Amino acid sequence: MTSAAVPEARPGRTRAFLRLVMIEHSVFALPFAYIAALTAMFQLDRNVHWVRLLLVTVCMVGLRTFAMAVNRIIDREIDARNPRTAGRELVTGAVSVRSAWTGALIALVVFLGTAALLNPLCLALAPVAVVPMVVYPYGKRFTNFPQVILGLAQAMGPIGGWLAITGTWSWDAVILGLAVGVWIGGFDLIYACQDVESDRETGVGSVPARFGVPAAIRAARGSALVTTGLLVWYALATDAGGFFWAGLVIVAAAFAYEHTIVKPHDLSRLNRAFFTVNGFIGIALFVCALLDLLVRGLTP
Repeated sequence: MTSAAVPEARPGRTRAFLRLVMIEHSVFALPFAYIAALTAMFQLDRNVHWVRLLLVTVCMVGLRTFAMAVNRIIDREIDARNPRTAGRELVTGAVSVRSAWTGALIALVVFLGTAALLNPLCLALAPVAVVPMVVYPYGKRFTNFPQVILGLAQAMGPIGGWLAITGTWSWDAVILGLAVGVWIGGFDLIYACQDVESDRETGVGSVPARFGVPAAIRAARGSALVTTGLLVWYALATDAGGFFWAGLVIVAAAFAYEHTIVKPHDLSRLNRAFFTVNGFIGIALFVCALLDLLVRGLTP
């Protein structure tokens, strides 16, 4: 008597696509969009506008999902040649290119539709947010500084969060956006250090591949200092209170810890620095900013 082999169950398409775009990494950008949106609400009428906050969430997740999917599609051949990324869904076939494009276009429609629901200015400026998201994956093909493009793309979050509430331009939001852009660009320098050999072999441009890991780590440390300075500037510009300043102390301590555990000759704790510490930074500052706004009179 023989028994047929039971095929290994494959994850659903939706689950595989969510793994492809690393949906959980929205935690890096969302807190800062929330800080901007809630600060704008505080300055507007001191009331939390829950529907608009929900639309900001959908808008941010939609744009980030589109960006990640397009990034993976464009980089799939590079990913296949890198041992670290050879297991990604588009390389292994867990997600087809067609499915990835379908998911990306759905996410783009969601982003544009939500922007239209927010206000005319958000819709008009939506392409400005989309362009660097598409240019970024190509950046490593023509420059050694793709993190600059990534930083520009990520800076859009807080600016968009503020625009979503007020429908008007704010230089305060630009300061916060620059802080986020420099921060994310800086810790992406650390992340790129693990691909130095592969990048050099395949001709992928990056600061670590061109200038070496020690230079990239120094640049990342400089980025942390600049980010801290920009956050201080934002606190002063928005007349932040004690809880926000306490959050900045926590952020500075987290930056110090991050750059203590990652060294040019020891990248063994890189994932802890990249995922755990940076996720903590965003959430901690958001919580402190929210407490500060509530104490100062923001009404839920």
